[in-house]
Amino acid sequence: MTERRNLVQKAQRALVAMQLGRDDEALDYVAPSAGDEPGRTDEIRELMMLLFGECSAMVTVLGDGGNAPVKVQVFDETGEEVPIDEADPPVRTAVRTLLAEVHGNTEAAQEQVEIALTSAAPDEVDSLVLQALRWTIRLSAECQARALPVTSWISDTLS
Repeated sequence: MTERRNLVQKAQRALVAMQLGRDDEALDYVAPSAGDEPGRTDEIRELMMLLFGECSAMVTVLGDGGNAPVKVQVFDETGEEVPIDEADPPVRTAVRTLLAEVHGNTEAAQEQVEIALTSAAPDEVDSLVLQALRWTIRLSAECQARALPVTSWISDTLS
């Protein structure tokens, strides 16, 4: 329970920093505290799965428990919508991870995160973490605007 509480606290601090427009500070808050490499990778993996799991729950609630479709759009740097396969690698990974979670395939979501952690450059991993934090903020705001439930640790942090 302590590990989860520590992850939640890191995520909460990062969400507040993101709300304030401090992306670098958010990344500092979620930086792994483990000294050894396997521990660092495990920690960031768990954090990303926590965030994507919460995003998935909010997407499901927004989609009326799976009865209504929720559209995931991907935009390029100019603001134009692009197919997922034309998005930057961290964005593609984020979308695939979220969609796997939404469809109840946590194993596939974990595989996407694992691929990113083992083959992506550090700045791409940072982009993936920032994407998960941004989606958590946006989805939470949308759920709250519609009076839909949001996990208390997120709603308490962002209110």
